[in-house]
Amino acid sequence: MGSNLRNLLVIVLLTGCSPVARIADRTNDIRNEAQALRHHGEQVDDQIVVHHADTIDGLAADIHGELPGVQDKTPAWLSTLKWWGIAVAGVAVAFVLWQSGAFTALRIAIGWLPRKSMVQAELAADMLDPARPESEREFVAAMRARDPAFDAAYRKVKKGRQ
Repeated sequence: MGSNLRNLLVIVLLTGCSPVARIADRTNDIRNEAQALRHHGEQVDDQIVVHHADTIDGLAADIHGELPGVQDKTPAWLSTLKWWGIAVAGVAVAFVLWQSGAFTALRIAIGWLPRKSMVQAELAADMLDPARPESEREFVAAMRARDPAFDAAYRKVKKGRQ
């Protein structure tokens, strides 16, 4: 439980980082890469590489110098709130489509039918075929065995008729 909470907190903090903080982090990465490039240039005695690595490092240092004068256009908390809102809206749309039956219509349109429905349809077709020995009782028994909601409804109707 503790590690899940910690992971969630890390995700929330990462999504809440401001663009200025991300620029500062990326600039640090650029400076680290420039230092590694400079070190390599010194090892192979390539002064052009060393010169360009120093130039890159200097430009990244200038970016760090300018960052205190930069402000985020949108507060980090508002940006995080926006992404949470998009996620909640996506879940709500999926829920509405699921409950309205639109996903079922889509599954039928592409031919992706549930196995349970296919078995029931095969049994119904066999029951109506005069050459097959299946009877209506077998169909009802199969429906009751495969679908608990149908079984409960069947028992309620049976009880009401007695």
